[in-house]
Amino acid sequence: MCTPTNAPKLPALRHNPAVALTMDIEKVHPPKILLLRGRAELDVVEGIPDEFLRSNGAEAMTPEQRVEWEAEVRSLYDGMVRIVVTPTWAKLIDFETTLPSAVEELARQRSERERG
Repeated sequence: MCTPTNAPKLPALRHNPAVALTMDIEKVHPPKILLLRGRAELDVVEGIPDEFLRSNGAEAMTPEQRVEWEAEVRSLYDGMVRIVVTPTWAKLIDFETTLPSAVEELARQRSERERG
């Protein structure tokens, strides 16, 4: 992930690099969710990181819009901070083979009630 060098989150991450992230695909049903916990490392980068340019909306822009957007980005930022997260824990919730823990608990309780 990349952020401006003046982002308010940076002092907080420098003070405590423990992070939790949720990534989901909402346009499918059932949704797929990846939960991560880990440590963030901050890497100050001169200019614009290639991954920032690649990951920001290219599919939603015409080629002309893309050129304008990239020129605007390059004129705005002298540099950015790349946030690299090293996971220490991960869980995939796909609502087919895995569920959120609260839903798993409800399903277990229902099974126990049905068994009597």
